Amino acid sequence: MSSSLLLLSSRLLSPFREGRSLQPFRLLKQDFRNLRSRYVSDWTVFNQLVVASAVYVFFTNILPGSTFVSDLCVLTGQSWGTIEVVLSTGLCGLIFSVFSAQLLTIFGVTGPFSILAENRYKLCTENFHAEFLPVMAWSPIHSAWIHYLLAIFNAHDWTMGYVTSFSADIFSLLNSVIYFYKAAMELKRTHDNVPFDAFLYAIIGAFGSCFLAIFLATTLKWKPLFGRIVRTGLAEYAAAISIILWIGIPYIGELANLDHQRLAVQASFRPTNPNRNIFFVRFWEVPLPSIICTLDRYGTKKPGGYAWDIALLGTTTALCGILGILGIPPANGLLPQAPLHSESLRHWVHEPLPSDPDVTDTTITAAPRLVSRAYEQSYSACSQAALILVFVSPSLQRLLGLAPTSVLAGLFLSMGYESLSVNPILPRAAHMATPPSELPPLPTGVTWPSVHVYTALQIVMTGVIFGVKLTVAVPGFPIIIIILVPVRLLVMNRIWSRETLRFVDGWACREGRPEDEDITADGVELIPRYE
Repeated sequence: MSSSLLLLSSRLLSPFREGRSLQPFRLLKQDFRNLRSRYVSDWTVFNQLVVASAVYVFFTNILPGSTFVSDLCVLTGQSWGTIEVVLSTGLCGLIFSVFSAQLLTIFGVTGPFSILAENRYKLCTENFHAEFLPVMAWSPIHSAWIHYLLAIFNAHDWTMGYVTSFSADIFSLLNSVIYFYKAAMELKRTHDNVPFDAFLYAIIGAFGSCFLAIFLATTLKWKPLFGRIVRTGLAEYAAAISIILWIGIPYIGELANLDHQRLAVQASFRPTNPNRNIFFVRFWEVPLPSIICTLDRYGTKKPGGYAWDIALLGTTTALCGILGILGIPPANGLLPQAPLHSESLRHWVHEPLPSDPDVTDTTITAAPRLVSRAYEQSYSACSQAALILVFVSPSLQRLLGLAPTSVLAGLFLSMGYESLSVNPILPRAAHMATPPSELPPLPTGVTWPSVHVYTALQIVMTGVIFGVKLTVAVPGFPIIIIILVPVRLLVMNRIWSRETLRFVDGWACREGRPEDEDITADGVELIPRYE
């Protein structure tokens, strides 16, 4: 009996031993070493493109965030408003930009959190008969220790390592669809709240700000018009120029007489709820029981730090609940904005081709290839977070309130366009409408009908997930995306050929593809530490 117990305990403890997947603190130690060795280099890259990226991300963060404020304020009984959301976004964003191992992460308060807060508010007021904010403060506290456990036991090494581009591209396409949907909803709200003439102008303002931003982004191709410096400036600040211009147009001439709908802001630095005078929340007075960005196309090279950042996220989440400035909603990584941040830092460099060991003639030199890279630094994330944080000032809140919601709709349209334009599903969808005689050749063993069916499945799944987001089941939409991972690895390889899947898909968080022969050994998949 004792030997059986020892054998059983040995098997149960084996995953926690040194070098195994669940060895405590394994990835945290590695991430900390990586961060310490390269931290200085995170603050050595600073140029015009970094500044332009900070300005761009600032607008794509603070303006869309304002749309969640109106919903959040209504759905939580004025518990949270502009002040709290701006404070949370700026504070958490600054902390992450200084201490994060993933430099391109962007923080803010998101739509799914608004839905969570709405449901929690209903529970507190209708069922528990308890104050909402003290109860809500405990959620970040309990969330923190869950984050710590995930980081301590290397959760990302045995979860994210299985994600392929199949799921990642679907999620990216979903974000694009959501941007367009938000633009439509913003125009619908404008239609409901303003006269018809103001609504017609809102349509002009939305599409005008969108098209101008897209048009100015092409100025690098206007050579020799204006000169290189002017063309570069117009391209890098395209979104900012368009937003500022279309914010000012409604104040010109007869347009100033229209009843424009503008962003709702606060004029004083105090909690949104009129019954509260200070931000501090007495969370300990709750009656018991208590209510409990790195894709290959961006060319990022610095090692990631998923375990370190999940622990840091737990810390900032708890900070929003219990430290110093209380009563603010917790911020988290903005998945739609992170790729836009990476895209804004993208540039092209000439890189020599890797040497061929079979070529012995040293006089033969291959032409360097043009590859994509992103400026991996902390300045852009830190600057945009600092800019957002200063907007807690009442005077700057009034400045933010000058923006008509039509510009916000236009920003959503341009963000959707930017996100969609770099999604690999788009060109494959275009191939579906291309005559067979005009399609490019494919590798051996791959056929266009199989590629088309694969692409159609991605589009259909995007539609299904988007449909779920429009229902009361929206908190469960991540579950569908999670289910896609085992479906891709265990089911789809029985439907599509190995060659087809190798052509259209690959690991999202590490090198290689599931269909590569060197990924498996004796039928057991090897999951190395990914960067």
